[in-house]
Order: sequence, then C-alpha cells, then structure tokens
Amino acid sequence: MGVLRDHPELALFLCLAAGHLLGRLRVGPLTLGGICGTLIVALLLGAWTKVTVSDDVKTIFFALFIFALGYMAGPQFFAHLNRGSLRFFTLCLIEVVCVVGIALGLAKAFDLDVGTASGILAGAATESAVVGTATEAIGKLSDLTQQQITQYQGHVATAYTVCYLFGLITIVIYTSQVMPMMLRINLRDASRELWEKMRGSGGGLEADEREALPGLVGRTFLVTHADGTTVADLEHRLGGRVTVEAVKRGSKVLTPPPPGFTLTLSDLVLTVGRRSHIIEAGRIIGPETPAVPGLDTPLATTQVSLTDKAAVGTSIDTLTREHPEFASGGVYVTDVLRGDQNLPATPETVLHRGDVLTLVGSRSGLGKLAAKIGATVRNDATDFIYLGLGIACGSLLGQVVVRFGDVPLSLGTGGGCLVSGLLFGWFRSRTQTFGAFPPQAATTLKDMGLAVFIACTGLVSGPQAWPLLKQYGALLPFAGIAMVLLPATVSLIVGRKLLKIEKPLLIGAIAGQQCSTPAITSVTQVAQSSVPMLGYTITYTLSNFLLPLTGPLLVGVLGA
Repeated sequence: MGVLRDHPELALFLCLAAGHLLGRLRVGPLTLGGICGTLIVALLLGAWTKVTVSDDVKTIFFALFIFALGYMAGPQFFAHLNRGSLRFFTLCLIEVVCVVGIALGLAKAFDLDVGTASGILAGAATESAVVGTATEAIGKLSDLTQQQITQYQGHVATAYTVCYLFGLITIVIYTSQVMPMMLRINLRDASRELWEKMRGSGGGLEADEREALPGLVGRTFLVTHADGTTVADLEHRLGGRVTVEAVKRGSKVLTPPPPGFTLTLSDLVLTVGRRSHIIEAGRIIGPETPAVPGLDTPLATTQVSLTDKAAVGTSIDTLTREHPEFASGGVYVTDVLRGDQNLPATPETVLHRGDVLTLVGSRSGLGKLAAKIGATVRNDATDFIYLGLGIACGSLLGQVVVRFGDVPLSLGTGGGCLVSGLLFGWFRSRTQTFGAFPPQAATTLKDMGLAVFIACTGLVSGPQAWPLLKQYGALLPFAGIAMVLLPATVSLIVGRKLLKIEKPLLIGAIAGQQCSTPAITSVTQVAQSSVPMLGYTITYTLSNFLLPLTGPLLVGVLGA
C-alpha cells in the first residue's frame, strides 16, 4: 500500500489495466465496459490504499476527453439541426427533462445531497461525461467546505457506479427484448422491410470484411467487334461511364491512348468502370481475356472533402453527370465517409457538405476534379495548434457565469470544452484542409482522457463509497431502473403516436437518447441489421451534447 500511496501514477495505470480487464467480462449480451470497470477497481483500490491524486490531473484529462468527444460529434450535430431531425431532437428533450426531473424529485423526497443526486443522474442516464461536469460544478459551490466538496464528489462516483450497472442492464433488455414485443414486431423482419423501402444496398461491412464483388473493376478485352472505332467513339458509345486506360498492339502499349487512336482487330484494350457498365463494354469490344502482362496501369487514389455548394444535396449520379471530368478523366467515386461512418457509394447516395469522397482514377484527372468539387483532405497528423486553441477557448468559455435569479450557472471546463469541440469539429469539417485531428487519434484521446479521469475520481472517492452504500443501498438500484424506464417509455409512446417514427428507427433512437452503446449493439444483433443505427446516430449525437450540461444544471439548482 505504501508504494501505491507514494507513487499514485502506479495506482492510476493499475486501475486502467484491471478495470478494462473487468469490463471485458461478458454475461449474455451484457458487458460492463472499460469505464465502469475502471471506476469499480478505482473505488476498491482507493478505499484500501487511500491514494491521493492531484485535481489538476482530473481537470486536464477530462478537458481532453470532452473536447475530443465534441470534435468528433460536431459535424453530425450541426447537420442534424434541421427540420427533418426535429422529431428525434424531441426524444432527447424527453430524456433530459425526465432524468433531471426524477433526480430533483428523489433529492427532495429522500433529502439527498448534491453529490448523490448527481451520481444517480449520471449513472441512470449511462452518461459518464455527467460525472465530470457535475464533479467540477460541485467544486465551485461557494457555500461548502473543502471537506464537504470532497465528500460530495465521492458520492457522485459511488452513486454513478451502482446506478450505471442497473441502468445498463435495464436499457439493454428493454430496447432489444421488451420494446419489439410492445410494438408487436419482429425486429429482424421490420428492419429488413424498412431497409428495402429506403432503397439501401446492404447492411454495411464490418471492419474485417471486404466486398466480394467490388463496384469499380478493370477488365481486358480482345477487339473483335470494335474494329475501326476510335477510343473517343468507344467511350461515347459506352455513355462516358467506362474509360479506356491502355491499348496493347503487338509489343507496343499506349497508356493512355489518344482519343483519336483507332482500334483494330486483335488489339487488347484495358477498360475501367462500374461492373454493370464493364459487362456492356464486353459486348461492344469483344471477348474478355486474362490479365495481360505489361497492359495493367496503376490508378491513383485521393480523398476529397466536398465543398462545392452546387454539389451539396445532390446524388453521386447527379454529381458525375454534371461534371464531365469524371468521364473524360476516368475518375470514379468508390467510398463516402461522413464523420466516422462509411456510406455506400451508390448512384442514389445523397452528398452533404464536408463528406469525404474517395476518388479513384488517373492522376491527372484526379487533380483537376478535386480542385473543382472540393479540397484534398489532409488528415495524416494532428494539428496541435488547432487542438490547443480549441481546448483553450473551451476552458475560457467554461469560466463564464450566468445568473438565473439567485442561481449561478456556468458550463465549467467540461461544458465549455464540449461546446468548443462541437464548433471546432464542425468548422474543420467544412473544408478539412486545416485543423487535422485523425479519427484514430481523436478516439484514443477521448477514451484515454475519460479513463484517466474516471480512475482519478474513483481513487479519491473510495473512502466515501461504503458509508453511502449503507445509507442509500436500496434506493440506488431503484433509481437506476426507474430513470431508464420512464423516459424510454415516454419516448416510445410519443415517438409512435405523435412523431410517427418507424419502429426499428425508434428503438435505435431510444438507445441513442440514453447514449448506450451496449444497448444499440444488442439491438443490431437482434435485428441482424444496421437499420436501427440510423436512428441511434442522431439522438446519440444530440444527447452527447445535452446530457453533460445537466450536471451543472442539477448542481446549480440543488446548491442554490
């Protein structure tokens, strides 16, 4: 114990390792997750060793976490602030009103201190960020002694742990098992029917999967039918959807061939295009042949952020038709990345500003087209100037205090960095030529920041855990269950009766309003489809912004 007290960094990283190991243990569809596991280990270790960790460590790592969270969610958050997403925003408001109202009611009915009430709110809402914003807000209450602040901050962590466990189990079972029965649907069949109605092209690929039949292909043909046809005429006959990349005549290879080059019998022609169009090319040119040594030609790949205002809101098919450079340069859209989501590059896919298009084609054609529709994405290394400026602005924003009557409210460092992250992430997505923050780096910073913050909180809060459990042992599980069931049930009724949200989307959206990744994982497993994710991503993004703000709100009201 003495070693751990003298070297708190050893205790800190021990909590991270043991907590994430505990979080991987699975019981049916349930896992605690690394964050809850880390908090449990930290509480136990803190109660045993009484390790002290500087509050500055918690503040810094929480700022990193919350800024990265906002940065990643910013583009989609602002994209969802439209009339079409208004009904999903209603579900998030139901969640916020219900959980804050219940927390206030329980605090008044059972005379709970501000820390316990905040921990119940954070745990039952399964939103770890509330732990940070509430803990920070408690530290700023002027009418509390330092001992009371430490005690109440410890109560936040303990109440969160118990309520999170029961809230997690409840939301997973309720969304994946009970809600389909209440809606009288087979979730798998309903998801498939909705996907077909939305003209989807498939449920998407997992990280370790690849298309068995890729859309963009190259094929070689022996000229038997196109004798006397020029390259330009051949491409015109194919509707400009197939390009001739190379021609081999005897031992001579032309890469690329001039538009006026005339094909003759026995020429070998390399074509590139969509699979369906390549099949048509074979009927016009001649029989397909095996790959010919020396005839293959490399294609360049680049990622372009869509900034052309005329292209925003159009489909990929419209984009390629309105820009002849696609056909003349032999350039194809093979992938669309929106935020951290890969979308199928089908002709019907509608494009948004900031979408990252993967273009494949000749190098010269790529350069001209990329400059016309957007800007080449530069996301190979983190721009620490942009990152540091964003966190600094968020920290300053968090110091602003607004008074509602006698109640002082401020976002705090956590809330300020969340708002700053949303704005900086959205602004970066407009062009993506500055402020690079690679998704892998942002995810690592987000996960690491939250894990270290939670470990610090648990270590400091350990000594207060057992007395609180003895005092409110039965109340905490009840609160965790009730604060999940009430807003979820209200959202289910309102979503179907008033908002008319499709049933699979509604179930996913309710998991999202709760910010519960285990719940949506279980739902998609039952549905055997990613369709519920379409509802989940909208409410998850909105709730990730709204729920952390409830911590300072609740503390401000109870501490007034």
